[in-house]
Amino acid sequence: MSAAGALVAAQPAPQPPVANPGSRTPDPGSRIRIAAAANLSFALEEVATRFAKDRGSRVELVFGASGTLTRQIQDGAPFELFLAADEEFPKQLASAGLTRDAGVVYASGRLALFAPTGSPLTVDARLEGLTRLVKANKVTRFAIANPETAPYGRAAEAVLKKHGVWDAIRPRLVMGDTITQAAQFATTGNAVGGLVAYSLVLGPGFADRGTYAVVPEADHPPLRQRMVLMKRAGAVASQFYTYLQSDAARAILRRHGYGVPE
Repeated sequence: MSAAGALVAAQPAPQPPVANPGSRTPDPGSRIRIAAAANLSFALEEVATRFAKDRGSRVELVFGASGTLTRQIQDGAPFELFLAADEEFPKQLASAGLTRDAGVVYASGRLALFAPTGSPLTVDARLEGLTRLVKANKVTRFAIANPETAPYGRAAEAVLKKHGVWDAIRPRLVMGDTITQAAQFATTGNAVGGLVAYSLVLGPGFADRGTYAVVPEADHPPLRQRMVLMKRAGAVASQFYTYLQSDAARAILRRHGYGVPE
């Protein structure tokens, strides 16, 4: 199995609710569709499973680039809740009158520089190893998410520009449609590494594929992640929205590398 394939296989699938004391029997008809930024793939699956156990309702998670999901919602996709990787895309939907209100910031994300095992890239938070490799013209391919649709891609572009390597590395970039795809590219032998979501680096099966360093927050605009309820949202969507702001959900998000509002 390739490294990219292994990463996909490692992502946890939604698990059926398990009855526990005090929980209600799940109603199969209560499942709702939620659109979520790809960086949340590990963390949100865990939150959704915990929500099903605690509240007796299941949610269907659809992951993608925030920009792509925004366009789908604008085109009428039947999502009831949208968890973006930034604040701008939810604001677009609010301005278009598609949401109940402006929503709330539920987490803040971080970027990590990752290099697969055997890569000539030495990772460090100040990107000195990457800068040396670029100057030596030894970067074959380098992975980031597409800045046009993925906020983590925009953040990666800002980091590369801040460290003065954007122009030189740009022809070598391989861009994932989502940050998850960029992470897959970064784990392959065809790339020296990539700038990926810290939450994905902490995911199951990732750490043994290489090394990483968390990029300082000051190197890029804040990755403040906002969620909004759609006007079509029903009772279960509203409950999950509230649950995401609970201590239980915030503890899961923290464990996956996110900062959370107090």
